[in-house]
Amino acid sequence: MDQLSAHLDRGWDLAQKGDAAGASACARRALELDPQSPEVHNLLGYTAALAGDSDEALEHYRQAIALDETYLEAMLNAAEVLMNPLGEWDEAVQLCDDALEYAETKEEIADCILLRVDALLGKGDDAEAKRSMARLPEPPFENGSYTFLIGRAFYELAESEKALPFIEEAVRLDPEHADAHYYLGLLRDDAGDGRGAVESFLRSRALDASRPGAPGAPSPDGFVQVVKRSLTGLDALLGRYVRDAEVYIVDVPGAELVVDGVDPRALVVLDTRAQEDEDSVAARLFVYQRNVERAAGTAGNLEAELASALEREITSAFLDREVPEPTADKSQLN
Repeated sequence: MDQLSAHLDRGWDLAQKGDAAGASACARRALELDPQSPEVHNLLGYTAALAGDSDEALEHYRQAIALDETYLEAMLNAAEVLMNPLGEWDEAVQLCDDALEYAETKEEIADCILLRVDALLGKGDDAEAKRSMARLPEPPFENGSYTFLIGRAFYELAESEKALPFIEEAVRLDPEHADAHYYLGLLRDDAGDGRGAVESFLRSRALDASRPGAPGAPSPDGFVQVVKRSLTGLDALLGRYVRDAEVYIVDVPGAELVVDGVDPRALVVLDTRAQEDEDSVAARLFVYQRNVERAAGTAGNLEAELASALEREITSAFLDREVPEPTADKSQLN
């Protein structure tokens, strides 16, 4: 193996482990050997995205594509960054279309189309997303993961009848597939099968809880600091509702909460309790670290993802209902 390939292989290995800094260092050593390598710029883009620097990631992905206009992987990586966190849906759709021109295998075509569907859903064009789904190659695929991905896409398009057989097959193919169990729970819940939904959600929760933390995830103490910064950075109007809340940090919601209807993949839950005078409430905020990490995707996006979840939860708990402000209570991060 030559020196350039060794640096690239080592960089991707570190990137998959969540070590953005180590992977970037390997990529930059490779860049010194070959500044015109599209593979090097693709890795630099990936490590920048992993660190939460979307602008730098896009710069490197675009450089990789400029050096090799057929570089499908760099196109799809760039489209993912444009979608999340940038929300540049139209440009993401265009990149998926560009990638489709060079896709050859069934799996490559499916990758392009499924990502295109995600981008179209993001911009609210459900009709075009459904038309895109009709262009998917017929199964089977060499990689069984496409069974779940297709089922999930149909679910997001509100086509539950089409989604169900794919999700059920994904569970059959891999009984340890936490995402498949979760979506089976959603489908069962939509169909009115409450008991079946709870069983699927509990299975998903157990699998989520048994897995190691996400690559590059902060330690429990480090995550406490993420929570503190997210709370401090809230808009003043929203922040006053949780300023004195009791804050508890755990991995995932408890099984008893899931049975009572809490989403096993909830990021935060705000529990409000009326006081005796009935003119005020006390608040308890539960933050679920594993779920926040999953939703964020990378360590660099943790604070933004948590801030968005806090805004939604506070709005739902206080501003969408006539609920008085919480009473003062000593805040604690456990």
